[in-house]
Amino acid sequence: MNLLKRILVAEDESSIREFIVINLKYNGFEVVDVPDGASALEEYHASSGNFDITLLDIMMPGVDGLEVCKKIRQENTNIGIIMLTAKTQEMDKVSCLLMGADDYVTKPFSLSELLARIDAVYRRVALNSNNDEKAENENCLISNDYILDLRNHSLTQKGRLIELTQVEFQIMEYFFLNQGVALSRTDILNKVWGCDRIGEEKIVDVNIRRLRMKIEKEPSSPKHLVTIWGVGYKWIS
Repeated sequence: MNLLKRILVAEDESSIREFIVINLKYNGFEVVDVPDGASALEEYHASSGNFDITLLDIMMPGVDGLEVCKKIRQENTNIGIIMLTAKTQEMDKVSCLLMGADDYVTKPFSLSELLARIDAVYRRVALNSNNDEKAENENCLISNDYILDLRNHSLTQKGRLIELTQVEFQIMEYFFLNQGVALSRTDILNKVWGCDRIGEEKIVDVNIRRLRMKIEKEPSSPKHLVTIWGVGYKWIS
């Protein structure tokens, strides 16, 4: 990973984009900014995906932020993806998480909120990179047929690879370290996102839904990632 944190910003409103770019540069980021989704994909591929984080507005002309998020996530499970959404775009918030985004920031937002979300995602990216350098085979968490590899940030079941995003990986790591324990949405939110997100528990629910689709034979009737009504979720091996 580069010493200078590198971020791709895609926002079609020039005033908002300029505000973001100036402040990110001031706070130590190397920034590449573009006005639309098509340009974001072009820059991403031209740089061979050499970004730590992408910041994408959902509503952009042509190729929108959701499509950019989907395409980038299909190619890169480790990059941090944050979406910019409007207050009225409640369904889009859920959609962006299902597409693989790590987090979202609702417009209008304060600079402190934006930087806090970006820093939290960057810490996860940096942590994953550091784990790559020091982890070996013994750094695995095992739950019956499932093996969580702390080096490759992957989950396997009887040799079947289950690719995880960095957020999904951290959620599974938390479950594997607390097998059979009911974890509240607030516990998961604070552990994985690392900041005060009161009232934002749906971000946990959406990621659990994504994980069930990857892990469970019948996602609608989960056997491993089970719901504990009134509490949260539990991992059963």
